[in-house]
Amino acid sequence: MSRKDRKGGQPFTMAGVGLVLLSSVSQAAESKSTTKPRPVLSGPQQHASAPKSKPAAPATPVPTAQHILVTGRTVSGATADYNKKTAYLGPLGNRSILDTPMSIQSVPHDVMVNQQTRNLNDLMGYMSSVQLEVRGDPNTSRPQSRGFEADVIANTRLDGLNIVSTTPYAAEMFEDVQVLNGVAGALYGAQNPAGTFAFSAKRPTDTPINRLTVGVDSIGTLMENADVSGRIGKNKWFGYRINLLHGDGTTYVQNSWMRRNLVSADFDIHFDPDTVLELDASHYTYVQRGTTPGFNLAYNATSLPPAPDLSKPNLGQDYAGYNMETNLFMAKIKHTINRDWSFTLGGNYEDSIRQVFSNTNTLTTGPVGEYTQTIAAAVTANDFRSGANLAYVNGHFHTGFITHDIVAGTNGYMMGNYNPTQGETIALGKSNMYSPSVLSGSQPYYHGRYESAYIRNQAMILGDTLHLDRHWSIVGTLTWNWLSQDNRSTKSRTVKDGNTTYSYTTPLGWTSKHIDGAFSPMASLVYKPAENQTAYFTYGRAIQAGVQAPASAANANQMTQPFRSEEYEVGYKISYQKMLFSVAGFRMNRPYAYQDANGYFGTFGMQTNYGVEVQAQGRITPDLSVLAGMTWLDAELGGTGNAATNNKEVVGAPPVQANILLDYRLPIPHGAFASGLAVNANVHYTGRRAATITNSAYADAYATLDLGIRYPFFAAHHPWAARFGVTNVANTQYWSSLYPASNNGSLNNDTGASSIYAGLPRMFHFTLEADF
Repeated sequence: MSRKDRKGGQPFTMAGVGLVLLSSVSQAAESKSTTKPRPVLSGPQQHASAPKSKPAAPATPVPTAQHILVTGRTVSGATADYNKKTAYLGPLGNRSILDTPMSIQSVPHDVMVNQQTRNLNDLMGYMSSVQLEVRGDPNTSRPQSRGFEADVIANTRLDGLNIVSTTPYAAEMFEDVQVLNGVAGALYGAQNPAGTFAFSAKRPTDTPINRLTVGVDSIGTLMENADVSGRIGKNKWFGYRINLLHGDGTTYVQNSWMRRNLVSADFDIHFDPDTVLELDASHYTYVQRGTTPGFNLAYNATSLPPAPDLSKPNLGQDYAGYNMETNLFMAKIKHTINRDWSFTLGGNYEDSIRQVFSNTNTLTTGPVGEYTQTIAAAVTANDFRSGANLAYVNGHFHTGFITHDIVAGTNGYMMGNYNPTQGETIALGKSNMYSPSVLSGSQPYYHGRYESAYIRNQAMILGDTLHLDRHWSIVGTLTWNWLSQDNRSTKSRTVKDGNTTYSYTTPLGWTSKHIDGAFSPMASLVYKPAENQTAYFTYGRAIQAGVQAPASAANANQMTQPFRSEEYEVGYKISYQKMLFSVAGFRMNRPYAYQDANGYFGTFGMQTNYGVEVQAQGRITPDLSVLAGMTWLDAELGGTGNAATNNKEVVGAPPVQANILLDYRLPIPHGAFASGLAVNANVHYTGRRAATITNSAYADAYATLDLGIRYPFFAAHHPWAARFGVTNVANTQYWSSLYPASNNGSLNNDTGASSIYAGLPRMFHFTLEADF
């Protein structure tokens, strides 16, 4: 049954024994408030509100219309709320997505829960402008946005602070993910024009959570997850959120194995109603053996073989894989000075360790699908140590008829890369991807250690949002960057002993490049024809770190100047009932480095991308939720100095990519069998993509279908939910990830191989969740 309050508010639905599915108390209070709110502190705030003291009772009771609010407990994701209304924009703090003059794609927490995601890369497929560069395993992918490759650290953030992108993270420790597409250097300092991948950690909640989830994935990976949250002490001054995870068993293919363990803790310490200290720590380990590696495709390949079925064993050997560990520590203090001013200070430290002894399959010119397989403990970076910082002051004031929302502050990061000095590669033999065989061998090892690179970036930021009237506003952000790069020159040699090749690296001196005060502006003109509509034009520039010339170049080991990217974007957004629609068109470019005919490596060419994005998310009806998007993209390289690669499509950037997720809660009356039952379906489409830098070979377009069912119920006076899902229902074989050996040219830009990875096969997921 449904009813409305006396003010004509939104209906609420009663399901289960005394269970009422409603918005949280804090959301209800916010929607009814008529007083001017206090300024929003910088940083995700949805679970970090300060404790509120009990208001004094009025001296004389006055008869008024009463708001009756009934609250009840339900499992996470039961209402499938896919309309995320706010986004965290670093120094600008939390802002309405509708009013933000940039394209933002987000995956809310309810999607993460209902789709049973296990790592952050599982979430990228729901965003139409995002692709992944799989680095040996989907858990260690480097993301792309709008056809541009992200940096290892500059484009990825957790609660506003930089984190390493190419290390595993458990999805269970995060609240949501958003991608700010386009150039954002004016907000976040030096970074690639691949957008900003921003994650929010789960924070302590006002309503206690005691959640236990058990499940099974693939063909035998058991999983247990405990999530506990609440507040204790006088006036609830201490908040806690503890997350424990264990997963172990066979993955999607026989003769494989995977184990992951997470311990994370998040604390809020409220010194007073206006000051909170947030402390976070996490330890995550990820171990895998026997899964399918990628394939190397020659630059001059004329065709791409059909993708293999990854459910067939022996594409990867059971003694090959990864041992990975990610340790992360964060601290942030937020203080509200008064109703118009606040400040935020924060920092983190991360140590990302990876022991890689994986297979590599290189396609041959023999029968279709034939490859040679090796296993290697390579001398590439196996440890990333990074630290990040931020400090912002946000204010609100008036000058005449103009209202200002200003920010002044700084953010930055530093990261050191560490490599082994000795590695080994073992040739295992030949096989065929359509009938793979066991190839005998053993795990190789590497030895030694040296620091191979060190990068530092600090940005000084000054921004203002000028509200001219209720229709027009101007958003401007000015940033100055101090960027320093140090790369170690090395001398390498190899020694071959039978099927084993030993690699030795001797560290030499450092090559450095420094740039001081590089200017990165961004400006937007915003017009709101109505409260539920926004039109905007945005211009932005940014810089990113340069690259080192390869050993084959005449100027070997020298660093290029930092690259400067530029963007123009125009967009329109409209909020209608419970839906948010948006469309954006853009033109972006970034310099392209290659080795010219004289053997010199430098910044000579340009990558230019044009595109249009369309997005929709929210509730179509009270029982039907949607998260959908489509992107048209024209990504090309020009000025490469080589006719074979000039004006060619960027490898792996699809001209069309789309995704639509629908979640439908069946209209079964309360009390009837299967009341609350819901089903969901997700369709993903990726168009035909270039597979080589010469565009001599292409990967075919593909589409996949995922299906799921969810049943929330009550048992033993507690809410429960059972979820079952099937990904890639048709077991479609397709190439999911393609990228060149380097996004910058080398060896006259014509001998670089591409890495290609097949998509995962049909997989099953089942979880049973109980809230106590």
